[in-house]
Amino acid sequence: MKKPVQNPREVAEIVAVQALGFIAGDPERLGLFLAETGIGPETLRSAASDPKFLGSVLDFVMRDDATVQAFAKASELHPTNIAAAHQVLSDPKWERDVP
Repeated sequence: MKKPVQNPREVAEIVAVQALGFIAGDPERLGLFLAETGIGPETLRSAASDPKFLGSVLDFVMRDDATVQAFAKASELHPTNIAAAHQVLSDPKWERDVP
């Protein structure tokens, strides 16, 4: 059995990887994402290990309410959890309130 993830940054990265899978599952959405980020499909997998890139994945999802809702439904996450993950990855100075 896997150990539960406790680190908010790790959780946010997991959400972003799920979002990347969601984006990749729709050719039109994927094409738009690739065009906007300037990344090629051949480097997508390696880019997924970069926290800044993962932040851009959530930027893409968060900018449109319909996309947020569709991803929330597909991932079975509440939109506020997606927004929290976005905040963690977008703010390099973000720290957990509780030690």
